[in-house]
Amino acid sequence: DSGLLEEILPDFEAQTGIAVKVVAVGTGKAMEMGKAGEADVLLVHAITQEEQFIKDGYGVERFAVMHNDFVVLGPKEDPAKVKTTAADNAVKAFTAIAAVPATFVSRDDKSGTNTKELEIWKAANITPAGDWYIKTGTGMGETLTVTNEKLGYTLADRATYANMKDTMANLEIVCEGDEMLNNPYGVIAVSPSINDQINAEGAQAFVDWIVSPETQELIASYKVNGDQLFVPDAVKK
Repeated sequence: DSGLLEEILPDFEAQTGIAVKVVAVGTGKAMEMGKAGEADVLLVHAITQEEQFIKDGYGVERFAVMHNDFVVLGPKEDPAKVKTTAADNAVKAFTAIAAVPATFVSRDDKSGTNTKELEIWKAANITPAGDWYIKTGTGMGETLTVTNEKLGYTLADRATYANMKDTMANLEIVCEGDEMLNNPYGVIAVSPSINDQINAEGAQAFVDWIVSPETQELIASYKVNGDQLFVPDAVKK
């Protein structure tokens, strides 16, 4: 939902002649597709799951691509007083939200964002449950829409929020800058041993392209409303 791939993929297709079909799903769903041989390459953001995916033989190798960060969004009224008590501490922010309790909207979709959200709840020693904790089971865009309508709090990646900010009149960033909110992305070619439908050559071409200095520069230069959304991370070979 950040708009990055739509911006940079034409470069890959022009260079290689390979058409890319993007299936925009959360990390958990992406890995399920990879395991089933329904995807050639994954661009995902949940390192623990990524490492397990490779360890289990489903992926060839992980390469760092880029990072951005997560932010805690909330209503401008900020009933949990996150901005004044926990503006740079995610665990304190979640603790304050649960203490009210104020409405919190979760993706609940095993995505990288959902994985990070659950990691923060665990660090806060809180098991979120009850009417205040809304599970959408959907992607980031739809979850933001629900959060905006319900005047709730949520965890979002900064890039998607920046891309949708103009339609999120009720929301603002209430917590950011905590190291725990870092959001690294990796690229993994799916193992061709899964089935003969895997386009291993195309997948490797995509990996080589996205970690190349030229594409890393495209990633660095992608901006929404003048703000850089991703920091390139690929290490030169």
